[in-house]
Amino acid sequence: MSKVLARCVPLPKLSRFGWLMGLYAENHARLQRLFEPADLACGGYVSSIGDGLDLRIDVLARHAYTVELRMSYGLVDPQTGLFDPSANLRLYNDARQVEATHCYAGRRWQDVIGMFPPPERILDHRLRMNTFLGKWLQYLAEQGHGVATLRPASQVGIETAA
Repeated sequence: MSKVLARCVPLPKLSRFGWLMGLYAENHARLQRLFEPADLACGGYVSSIGDGLDLRIDVLARHAYTVELRMSYGLVDPQTGLFDPSANLRLYNDARQVEATHCYAGRRWQDVIGMFPPPERILDHRLRMNTFLGKWLQYLAEQGHGVATLRPASQVGIETAA
């Protein structure tokens, strides 16, 4: 019995970059399931579930393999005039990933990580932004937002800010 050794097999570690790429893929699946944004034309859309807090989705640009989006509520920060919270997203159709390029939740990225951050801080910030996006998309799904609640903003009487 003393000759039996406990063999410890090390598990492969997922790098922070690998974790970020996984978040991109998860967020793509969530966003696609919710709103099918790859099929939306440029313009503004509103998802209303009757709770008084409508979700705005602006399709800013469409390219061959990407779609640029902005998601926000109709709430405006009185100090900056920006929608709060909001997230600018880049949808990669070919890679099936969604990247949160900018998130505004009370503070700008310069205030969070500084003007000339080291690469590690940028990666950490991207992890936080995309984790926030994943939680927000999950919350929206739980609240009942989806393709069935999405209408062009012109039908709802809301102007879009491109």
